[in-house]
Amino acid sequence: MKDVQGTPRLGQLDLNLFRVFDVVLREGNLTRAAEVLFLSQSAVSHALARLREQLGAPLFVREGRGLTPTPLAERVAPEIREALTLFQQAVHRTRHFDPARDAVHVTLAMNDELEPALLPPLLERLSQSAPLARVTSVRLERGKLERDLASGRLDLAIDVAQATSPHLRHAVLLKDSFCVVSARRRSVDVKRYLAARHVTVSSRRTGLAIEDLVLGRLGYQRDLAVRCQHYEAACRIVAGSDLLLTMPRHRAKTINAPLGNHLLPMPVALPPVEFHLYWHRQVDSEPLNQWLRSELLALEALRPRERTR
Repeated sequence: MKDVQGTPRLGQLDLNLFRVFDVVLREGNLTRAAEVLFLSQSAVSHALARLREQLGAPLFVREGRGLTPTPLAERVAPEIREALTLFQQAVHRTRHFDPARDAVHVTLAMNDELEPALLPPLLERLSQSAPLARVTSVRLERGKLERDLASGRLDLAIDVAQATSPHLRHAVLLKDSFCVVSARRRSVDVKRYLAARHVTVSSRRTGLAIEDLVLGRLGYQRDLAVRCQHYEAACRIVAGSDLLLTMPRHRAKTINAPLGNHLLPMPVALPPVEFHLYWHRQVDSEPLNQWLRSELLALEALRPRERTR
């Protein structure tokens, strides 16, 4: 229903409809949303139809087997999510947060190179503290990071250190130094390093890797023989060649142990690579998000920690 100016009377809206909207937006699919909400698919469709009628505009359009939010839905999603979060916080204040009971679904975004090192120890830890939790690891999309964290599609994201908006909070999760990976043990000084041919790893089609950006600022340029998308592939290439690979030592230990490659000191002083934990400010004090951050920061493999900014 609308007032005389044609504006929806928001005071008459059923708050449950916003919960349905939020889950459908996050899942992008009626069937999955219905499963999360413990409703039938027809009940979810009916709720969306009611919300559309009361707002006077469509919120989703069908695209293949999924649903794509309209510009209106994208515009109102952060405010709706923030309002729902405030209601959840009010409810949580009436009872003690118990992860074994309250941590039901966790969604993390991370680089797929970090997933093998991070996800197994996290799942092992959560199996003790939150045995009912369904953990979903998804691809990190930097262009959508703030929007996905604001809408609740993501609880947390893990990425290299980068400039962020004032709406995001972050803390250092892992700090790692670079090393050189070689199929044989050898002495590698700056001259030999620059004279060798190298493998580089980047998920982007073009542009320099992090280490090449830093080397360039120092006046150095490597001879890049191979560019690939994953460190595991790069390490296997090194194992069967005379090429060198520069990569974070933490990840290198795990991948290269069964391959027999050697980890050599980096001959050029490069700053450590940092991976940060990112979340939206509106869930800064939400018990579930606070607990999840503490679980990640407490993993033994992820050191050191720094103060939240």
